[in-house]
Parts: sequence; structure tokens; C-alpha cells
Amino acid sequence: MVKKQFKAESKRLLDLVINSIYTNKEIFLRELISNASDAIDKIYYKTLTDDSLTFNKDDYYIKIVPDKTNRVLKISDTGIGMTKEELDENLGIIANSGSFAFKNENELKDGHEIIGQFGVGFYSAFMVAETVTVISKAFGSDEAYKWESKGVDGYTIEPWEKDSFGTDIILKIKENTEEENYDEYLEEYRLKSIIKKYSDFIRYPIKMDITSTRLKEGSENEYEEYTEEQVINSMVPIWRKNKNELTKEDYDNFYAEKHFGFDKPIKHIHLSVDGMLSYKAILYIPEKPPFDFYTKEYEKGLELYSNGVLIKEKCADLLPDYFAFVKGIVDSEDLSLNISREMLQHDRQLKLIAKNIKNKIKSELENLLKDDREKYEEFFKSFGRQLKYGIYSDFGTNKEFLQDLLIFYSSKEKKMVTLDEYVSRMPEEQKYIYYASGESIEKIAKMPQTELVLDKGFEILYFTEDIDEFAINMMMNYKGKEFRSVSSSDLGLETDENEDSSKSDEKENKELLEKMKELLSNKVKDVRISKRLKNYPVCLANDGELTIEMEKILNSLPNNQNIKAEKVLEININHDVFKALKDAYESDQDKFNLYTDLLYNQALLIEGLPIEDPVEFTNNISKLMV
Repeated sequence: MVKKQFKAESKRLLDLVINSIYTNKEIFLRELISNASDAIDKIYYKTLTDDSLTFNKDDYYIKIVPDKTNRVLKISDTGIGMTKEELDENLGIIANSGSFAFKNENELKDGHEIIGQFGVGFYSAFMVAETVTVISKAFGSDEAYKWESKGVDGYTIEPWEKDSFGTDIILKIKENTEEENYDEYLEEYRLKSIIKKYSDFIRYPIKMDITSTRLKEGSENEYEEYTEEQVINSMVPIWRKNKNELTKEDYDNFYAEKHFGFDKPIKHIHLSVDGMLSYKAILYIPEKPPFDFYTKEYEKGLELYSNGVLIKEKCADLLPDYFAFVKGIVDSEDLSLNISREMLQHDRQLKLIAKNIKNKIKSELENLLKDDREKYEEFFKSFGRQLKYGIYSDFGTNKEFLQDLLIFYSSKEKKMVTLDEYVSRMPEEQKYIYYASGESIEKIAKMPQTELVLDKGFEILYFTEDIDEFAINMMMNYKGKEFRSVSSSDLGLETDENEDSSKSDEKENKELLEKMKELLSNKVKDVRISKRLKNYPVCLANDGELTIEMEKILNSLPNNQNIKAEKVLEININHDVFKALKDAYESDQDKFNLYTDLLYNQALLIEGLPIEDPVEFTNNISKLMV
């Protein structure tokens, strides 16, 4: 028997297959099962064109047989088999795919797509096997042949005996090394898990003898082992079933089976798209975020299948970051796969699928907001932060796409409202969308800065998350209405009469205000008479893009750069405290200095900002009590 040599380029490719192309050794089983499925498909297509043949699906299957004792793994199929010439041509020349040729010749159009198209998947077996043996008998032939190889040194082909048509691939599994445990590819549970992971939706049964235990007949406490042939794969994926056949329970069970989460999904989306690019998808909007969702360790992405074969566990390109919480699968026959079937050669198809999925998710969230407000608010508690991040990131590129999904607590409604709902009920004279930022709804409600806006009867949105102001500043406006913080130095509420009165007050107290500004130099940008305060003596306002709340958030980050907002100290001249301040200014400079310091620190406390010198502050309070 003469050993044949692989061609020089095939030797180099075989070396690449074994050492470089595949990133995960367990992939070999996926490839061999996919090839076996193709072999059965080829018989199926023969029956479509030959009236003398019938296709009885029960006769066609794939069988996996591990033999620990002899370190052998056998993958058998009842497919079309190969002649001697086909063994030589398909297995002797690497990357010469019989499936690819068959596909081109037959131009398959009936929804059964041939999986293997590159002719390299078979050689992934050499990643785990020191010797690969193929025994095959072609459909309609009386002769069987054995192909065998130990890798790059070549292969042999010789006549052999085989009772029925089909192919047996026999792998002599490598011995363990310090780096690799090859024993796992002979373990029932491991083989079963690999099949479920990658080949669960192959359309033919994948059978395996499984060892279980049972109570011995006639015994109450004695157990025995027994072996039973089981079908490992599900065969028909849920996404290929008609939606009318499926219940909510079916979708929920699939969510649990795929380990997408321990919760129950708020909503599922079942897509079946046909056209220039065909794909099917089942997407889930979870109820709760996983424990690591807001960490660097979290990986977004949908499971990507091609013809029911898992290509990628987490295909991040299918989801934008702001929809990273979505779980599910996408299956398409139109994807352009690369040689290892692990990535795409070009991403045009993927981008188109991703765009469609993105639009569908948004549409479903809008429907949920409209039809089931309670459920949407539940969703928003879990993932609203991610939507706000989507508005802020990429320089606001997605703000118009996402803005109608935002909801905030309303001072008027005492519940969550959309921006559209806010704007729709704005009085004609109201110029801005007003908001207030703070740690909680309760604390915001007590903010002195809200007094004037509320007295005008205007609604205020309460921002309680650190991302809120950053997202809103990126939006700048909604339906032509600009956002304005209640802490802004200009609330846009002044009438001509109020403006004249304010100027008069400023002029009358100019020296006092300038003296306070001097005492608080490097702490505040200015000291002004407040146009917004009624019941409180003092507050801080911000002058500029960076608000006080933003300052707190930025300075809480690990790379604290001691960022400061431009603050303005506002004094309520109608409060009794101002009268005491003015008396001190006119008669007791030390007391005036003391009052100024106390009022500034009081304003810091109201804002939740740290007092620079707590000891001095307490001493100053003590002085007032003596």
C-alpha cells in the first residue's frame, strides 16, 4: 500500500488548521458533525430528483461512540458516503470541499443549506487525534475504502469492508500533555455538552449511548448501571417553528434552557425575515440585569448560528452598546463565513442584520412603553441607565434614536413621565424644560433652587442618576425646547418689572456683595441677590456648562482631577438672615466675616458638598451661641 503525499500547499494549510485557524479544540466535533449532516443532505437531494428513491428520515442519523479503553472516538453517519476517487479528491487536497462543489452544481434553493463549504473542517480532527481513519461506502456502490493519515506526512487509501453506505470517522485521541487534557474528548458528559453547545439544531438525530443508573429490579436500595441510546440534539430549533405554534411558556423555557438569565424575560421578539438577506431571530428583553452587567467583565452579544450550527457564542457586532442587555440568537443561511467558520469574511450582511435588530428592539420598547407602562418602568429601572449612556456616548450620535425611550420622575405628576409628555403640557409662556439633580427624589424636593420654578406652576424633572445631566446636556434640547437646570444662574423667568427691581437691589447692596465675594475668593465666582429664593436664606447656583452635581460625580471617579463648577452664592434679601448680615456689615466686620463663612458652608451642605474645614465651621457655630 503506497502512502500518498499531500500537496505542498496542502501541507502548509494542514499545519495552519492544526495550529492556527481554530482557536478552540472542541470545535473539531462541530465540524465533523456538520460534515456528517451534509452527507445525509446529499442523499435527501438525490431523492428529490430521482423518483425511484425515497427518503425515510428515520433511517438517517449521526452516531457518536467513545471508547475510553482504546482512546478512540468514532463519528458515524448514514449519509451518501465517498468513493475511492472522492476520498482522494476531497480528503487528499485540503480546502477542496465536496460540499461546496455539490452546492454549486445543484443550486440548492429549498431551505436546506449545505453547511461545510471550505473543505478544512475535517482536518480540525488532527487537533485532538494522532491518527484519523475514514471508512466510507458510497451510496449505490458495492465497494468500501479506508482513508488514513497521521497528519502532514501523507495518507493511504485501501479497499475495506463496510456493510452499509455512509462514513465512519475514527479518531485515535492523543495522549494527555501538561497543557492539554485530551481525555475529555472521550467522556460522555463532555461530548454531550459540546454537541448541545454547537450542534443542538442539526436537523438529523445525533445519537449516543449514555450510561445511567436505575434501581435494580426487586430491590429497594440497590442500583445498577445501564446503557441506553439517546438522541442528544433538539434538531428543530424554536426559531424555525411557526410563531402560532409557540406559547409564552415555550419562549420562557428556551430563555431558561439557554441560560440567558435566572429571571423571566419582560418581552420576547421572534423575527423571521426573508428577502435579499434572510435570517431568523429570537430576542429577549430581560427583567433584571445580570450581576456583572455594569462592569468591564460583562460581554454583550447574541448567539450567531449559520444553518443551525453555532458560529459565535457572543456576537457583539449584532447589538449596539445601549442595547447590550438584549439576549437571544440569530440564525442566517446568508452569512459569509471565513475558513474557520468562526468569523465573517465581510460584515455587510452582519451590519444589515444588526441595523434591523436595533430598529426592532426600539420599536418593541416603544410598544411596551405605550401598552404596558408598569412593565416598561420595571425595565427602565434595570436598564434605563444603559439607554442614557447610549445618548451620551459617541458624541450624541444616537440621541434622536433613543430620546423617546427616556422617562424621568415628575414634580407635577409624582410619577415617571416621558419627555414628550412633559413638553405636551408645557404652558405657552414656559421657555425651558426644567430639571433638578440630586441623590434622591426626597432630597431634590427640598432643594431651595426649585422654589421659583414650582411657584410659577412649571413642571420639574428629577434627575437621580449620575449619567442624567451628562445625557441631557448632550441632547441640548427636545422638540426645540432647551433643557435648563433649576440651579442655573439664568432660569429665564424674569419679567421686566422683576428685572428692574433686581437691578435696584443689586445696586443698593453692591458693596456688601463685593465684600462677600472678596471673602469667598477662590470659592465662588460671584455673590448675587437671589431671584429664585423665598423661604431659604441662601443657595448655590452654577454659572456655566458644568453643574454642581456634575462636579460631585466627576470628583467621585478614581481619576479625581478636583474639577470645580463655577459657583454663584445667592442671597435671599427678604429673609431675616440677610437683615442680620446687613447689620453686621454696617457695625461689626468680624461678625460679618463669620456670617459670610457660615452662609457659604450652609449652601455647601444643602448641595451635599463637603465643607472644607469642619472644625472651623463648628467653632463658628459655637461663637454664635456664646
